[in-house]
Amino acid sequence: MVRALIAAVLLSTVSITSTARAATLQTAVFAGGCFWGVEAVFEHVKGVKSVVSGYAGGTVVNPDYETVSSGRTGHAEAVKVTFDPAVVSYETLLAVFFTVAHNPTELNRQGPDVGTQYRSAIFFTNAEQQKTATTVIAQLTQAKAFPRPIVTQLAALSKFYDAESYHQNYLYSHTDQPYIVYNDLPKIDALKKRYPARWEKTQGK
Repeated sequence: MVRALIAAVLLSTVSITSTARAATLQTAVFAGGCFWGVEAVFEHVKGVKSVVSGYAGGTVVNPDYETVSSGRTGHAEAVKVTFDPAVVSYETLLAVFFTVAHNPTELNRQGPDVGTQYRSAIFFTNAEQQKTATTVIAQLTQAKAFPRPIVTQLAALSKFYDAESYHQNYLYSHTDQPYIVYNDLPKIDALKKRYPARWEKTQGK
């Protein structure tokens, strides 16, 4: 019931910005805990052309996994989603982000991973994305779609740094790893069940 309400609230916002979409590809950046599972979720969405795991929201130039994992750089593990707005809207990506990719009510953590580097965040790339994300969060809050307050940070994207190559498409190279099996593969199944019309079979993009 709660998930159905969330999806209804999110998908009702499609009219906000879908009236005059550009034909060119666009970029969205989301942080929702370990980037392995978040990347894989968005790779399965029709209209998404590529997903890159990386780091956003910090102050250190050219961060690496070790320094980000220390929690001292200010970065969050994030994913850069390149998508075709003629096929999938930013609002739909937000729906996937809030209902499948992570839990937006967990502060500075996701599941077993704890620290600001695992925070929930939306790094908007333009004013339109900022407006849409702000509206969606307000609507979800007003509808009491979650049992706890949404703690998702909303910030302008200053710089996105690609993560090391071994992190890219990590899930499909480690499908038997216990962490992946327990934390991430259920997200893939949830996406297929909740958004069958948006689902696309892939082994990475």
